[in-house]
Amino acid sequence: MSNTLIHNLSRATSESWAITVVFFSGALMAGALVMEHAFAMDPCPLCLMQRIWFFIAGVWAYASLLHNPRWGIYPLLGVISATIGGGFSIRQLWLMSLPADQVPACGPDMAYMLDAFPLSEILIAMTRGTGDCAEVIPVLGLPIPGWALLGFIAIVILTVMQWRAGN
Repeated sequence: MSNTLIHNLSRATSESWAITVVFFSGALMAGALVMEHAFAMDPCPLCLMQRIWFFIAGVWAYASLLHNPRWGIYPLLGVISATIGGGFSIRQLWLMSLPADQVPACGPDMAYMLDAFPLSEILIAMTRGTGDCAEVIPVLGLPIPGWALLGFIAIVILTVMQWRAGN
């Protein structure tokens, strides 16, 4: 059975890998929105950055479907996007690992920041994180940015498979 699975995966087209990336990144975005709206878990600035990079990785895969999935630039841009997003996940995991006295101060929520702060300060908060980003909320034993990091790793693998199928 595993040989059949490997054989089928090796025969998958670049288009099918791109479709998988689009649906996978969409599923991750949907999961984040469910956590925010159904479970009232307000996202911190780093969580929002991770969402943005999931979206961007999915957009590159979608753009490849509109243009040419076998063209290597789209998987490359997807890998770069997922790597940047993974970096934000690692940053948040690092903030979570800090002792309480070294955690940055908590900032205002994003809705207030969007209304009152200049864009430059919002972008700094979204890239560096705030004390809100250090709150550990485990889901099935792993913090949410840990799951996001696994999602980014999966997107990297899927986009590499898209690139390999196109060659």
